[in-house]
Amino acid sequence: MAFRKQWNDHSGHVLDNINGFDVIDCETCGFKHVIPIPAFEDLEKVYRHEYYTQEKPLYLERHISDLDWWNLVYGERYDTFEQILPAERRRILDVGSGPGYFLLHGQERGWQTLGIEPSARAAAHSASLGLEIVEDFLCSANSGQLGKFDVVHMSEVLEHIPDPKGMLELAKDLLYPGGLLCIVVPNDYNPFQEALTKVCEYNPWWVAPPHHVNFFDPDSLSRLFTTTGFEIVLREATFPLEMFLLMGDNYVGNDPLGRQCHNKRKLFEKNITAAGLTKLKRRLYQLLAEEGIGREVLIVGRKVDDVS
Repeated sequence: MAFRKQWNDHSGHVLDNINGFDVIDCETCGFKHVIPIPAFEDLEKVYRHEYYTQEKPLYLERHISDLDWWNLVYGERYDTFEQILPAERRRILDVGSGPGYFLLHGQERGWQTLGIEPSARAAAHSASLGLEIVEDFLCSANSGQLGKFDVVHMSEVLEHIPDPKGMLELAKDLLYPGGLLCIVVPNDYNPFQEALTKVCEYNPWWVAPPHHVNFFDPDSLSRLFTTTGFEIVLREATFPLEMFLLMGDNYVGNDPLGRQCHNKRKLFEKNITAAGLTKLKRRLYQLLAEEGIGREVLIVGRKVDDVS
């Protein structure tokens, strides 16, 4: 499928059509997204009440069972923030804070934390950990009430929302001069996924509208950072889980096998850490990001328009 489509202010080549949505490589936005773009009102019910009960019913339980590994992941992110920022700058906002463990990890390191989370279930769980959480979506109506921060963190959020550029602009306004924005999103339409669709006849399983609206890669997410006034200080991938598919472990739609592959990935990273090779692993993941490979992409940008 390669024809070009125009829809309102968006135009680009159509990559896929699923559930009545076209995925276009949008020339206007600079990243791939579905059209029509769902309205915020259509997504609000899902993320306030359904996401952790219907879409991901085992998410909290599995996050807790994986917490030792998650704390390694979180620790590397906080290490990055602390290496860049002065020691007195330790105030962080987590947008889409989920069950709260990322903020709890920061709090235990001495950070002043605040989360904003639309899911009633996730917000209640976070509050039970003693965290300060605003149960809402981040928007222009409430952002001015949150204060200013040294870091805004946003993991697995940008792929879900109708206006990613607007979200980055809100984040920028929430940052002190020279503050950091950290975003993690799925790395979709990556080379390993493309190989699986061409050679192994997989359907594009990562395309899941209306829950996933946008599809980023390291370059398109980098462009979004720079066009909204950020200097990129780190680009890093996560473990390329699609390697298991390329080796014959078809975990798509097979939850037990998916958990086995995930556990192997966890064991690899925990053993690397135990061996004192975290720095080497992170350098490897940064090189993967340069090639567009990895299941997710993480970018950290510094606010530059008013750095003193």
